[in-house]
Amino acid sequence: MQLQERDSGPWYREPWPWLLMAGPFVAIIGCVITIVLAFQNNPDHDVRLDARKQGLVVTREGAGQLGPAAPANVKRE
Repeated sequence: MQLQERDSGPWYREPWPWLLMAGPFVAIIGCVITIVLAFQNNPDHDVRLDARKQGLVVTREGAGQLGPAAPANVKRE
């Protein structure tokens, strides 16, 4: 009995290489979209606090009121 050799043609005509490459390709596209959105819509802003730090103690400076959602360990002046 003789085995027949089958020529399946070039690799790009097979569906399996394309299915295997689809996952990493989708991940790369998602990464590029995430990077573009991060730089486009969310610029870095300076954060300014009315506080002073002495050692491990942070004291608030200024006459502003603390809201009800302030942490319990913050000293109200």
